[in-house]
Amino acid sequence: MRKRINPAELELEERVIRITPVARVRKGGRTRSWNALVVVGNGQGIVGLGFGKANEPSEAIRKGIQDAQKKLIQIPLANSTITHEVLGCYRASRVLLKPASPGTGVIAGGAVRAILDVAGVKDVLSKSLGNNNALNVSNATIDGLKRLRSVKEVAQMRDKTPEEILSRWA
Repeated sequence: MRKRINPAELELEERVIRITPVARVRKGGRTRSWNALVVVGNGQGIVGLGFGKANEPSEAIRKGIQDAQKKLIQIPLANSTITHEVLGCYRASRVLLKPASPGTGVIAGGAVRAILDVAGVKDVLSKSLGNNNALNVSNATIDGLKRLRSVKEVAQMRDKTPEEILSRWA
């Protein structure tokens, strides 16, 4: 279980991935409300995804930001990229994330790009597979980022030193 991150101690950047109007038909007519999918991050490996619903767009965004701040996670970074290749899954969506050499940039689109930008990942390759619904793709990306392991964690699991793990790739 990961330790909860306190958002009050961080300078978080907020980005709206998607805001959607929703209409519900009742006997008095249509009732309009809004859904907002929001990502927050500090640009240094901390990121959170939130979803808010309200009768006004600004209120939905505010609720989404609050939800995202409750769900902050720390991801291991290797310089400007991720530590290893990973596949994140959520319902019918899958997102493949691959580390890239410095200067490559973020090769991703839509929701994946927004999440990786606020997380502070500068060089990564990605491929979205399956369903392209923004909510599912976002959750698949967060799942992939949660699955990332640092070199220290991998070395500890294998009863080796971090140098032994890294020497294989040198």
